[in-house]
Amino acid sequence: MSGNILINEIFGQFQKSLDQEAELRESIRNISKEVDQLSREILTVLQVIHHDESGINPACLKARELFERARIGYGRLKEAVPSTDYYKYHDHWRMMTQRYAFLISLTIWLEAGILAAHDTVADVLGISAVEQQEGFHLDIEDYLVGLLMLCSELSRLAVNSVTRGDYSRPLQISKFVMELNAGFR
Repeated sequence: MSGNILINEIFGQFQKSLDQEAELRESIRNISKEVDQLSREILTVLQVIHHDESGINPACLKARELFERARIGYGRLKEAVPSTDYYKYHDHWRMMTQRYAFLISLTIWLEAGILAAHDTVADVLGISAVEQQEGFHLDIEDYLVGLLMLCSELSRLAVNSVTRGDYSRPLQISKFVMELNAGFR
């Protein structure tokens, strides 16, 4: 009889631990979902670049406002995720973070014509750029995938710019993408 009680006690502890982890995972999933929704809103705002040259600056300003809200969301994620479990839950925000790296890089390119550094993207999101032993950070792979997404969007912008009669922007894009390509080699 006492062996059965011991077994129930041990498995009861396991169940309690599993329940706590399920709650944490659900909390992380909900926060990630909210922050991801913001990224989709930013993407929609920035689509104006493909059909209205005069809408680029207002779109960048609106994107910056939304990045501030995303920063708050990333702060909530940073608080929710145990510092030692970053990679355990990384799949919840990986694609979303790649999209943010792309959107921030696109916004900075539209504003200044330059590449957004890894540190800059992390700073906009309010997270560390340095991969530490522990803690929430902008994974270098997520940043690089975001840059690849940037190249695709700029290629699309080049075609749409020519359609609008802007022949200088494709040259600017070509130079930038060639330099970025050289950086990947």
